[in-house]
Amino acid sequence: MGNTGPPRTTSWCSHCGAGLVAPPGGSSSSVRCALCHRVTRIERHRSVGNAMVLAPPSPPRTLIPVRRELPAGYPVARGKKRAVLVGVSYTGTDYELRGTVNDVDSMKSLLCDKFGFPSDCILVLTEKKSDDPYRVPTRENLLLAMRWLVEDCDAGDSLVFHFSGHGVQKLDTNGDEVDGYNEALCPLDLEDKGKILDDEINDTIVRPLGPGVKLHAIVDTCHSGTILDLRYLCRLSRTGYWQWENHTRQPQKPKGTSGGLAISISGCKDDQKSADSSGFPESAEIGAMTDSFIKAVQSEPGTTYGRLLGAMRGRIRDGQGMGRRLLPGRVGSFVRKVVTSSSVQEPQPCSSEVFDIYRKPFLL
Repeated sequence: MGNTGPPRTTSWCSHCGAGLVAPPGGSSSSVRCALCHRVTRIERHRSVGNAMVLAPPSPPRTLIPVRRELPAGYPVARGKKRAVLVGVSYTGTDYELRGTVNDVDSMKSLLCDKFGFPSDCILVLTEKKSDDPYRVPTRENLLLAMRWLVEDCDAGDSLVFHFSGHGVQKLDTNGDEVDGYNEALCPLDLEDKGKILDDEINDTIVRPLGPGVKLHAIVDTCHSGTILDLRYLCRLSRTGYWQWENHTRQPQKPKGTSGGLAISISGCKDDQKSADSSGFPESAEIGAMTDSFIKAVQSEPGTTYGRLLGAMRGRIRDGQGMGRRLLPGRVGSFVRKVVTSSSVQEPQPCSSEVFDIYRKPFLL
């Protein structure tokens, strides 16, 4: 017996030539291309028997790479060191965050002063008053900024992506997550436009990295352990023992780079939440992960990845444990027993390739 459901018709994207599948029914429809994200109008006409058929499309001559025009306000300079820094405050919502703009300002100062990133090669997206609508951290602008970061990347390029805001987990529907959940970043317009899943982040800023290109993602959100969907996750104990785990569940589905190196340092593990630095009395309003990262880099010049992560975890552990230590008497004793050290967020490293974390120098 054949398929009795309504037929799904096939056409081509009029912009890039990618294949499109049109939904059944109706005389016409608009379909958004998954490759170039542009909309193609698909017309149908009636044939014999009143059956709806697709108007004969013109097949694409060639499948050409799509180059979306970048906003005029984006940095024109294409130096060997480039960065995208994002701070989302969600102003006026029930889940508003304070300190994300401070995170971005502090990270920009670190990149410029410590690692020699040119200021005109750093793209900042925040909710601070700006005349440029493309600098607001909406979903579309975030993806566009990511594409700007990796566009025309070449050997010797050092790229940095920093995000400070909310992160969530969503049930995995395609079976490529070891724990059954996708991780996602929350843009400013998440309620209207949706979140940005780790699959899309991987496609946008990991897959295009060619040989000799290096990307560091510093992600200060909840549930961010594997936010770039990189192949390897590093388990690191307090005693210094470390081990890389292969998190590739579907080897036939590529998640790696195109020859480059991608490393992420997250605010916490996938099943943990991130906090601010309220436990650190000498710190301004800033994310705990961003604060610990900056302090660790500043205090240990020429450090390795292992020493950097150890210093970050130690600072967060001390800061987040301070409140519990200050509680007096039986209440304090009870809280210290119930709220164990396992609840303290732990920055998590992931990478597209394995390396010795105590031998490889950390350098942006």
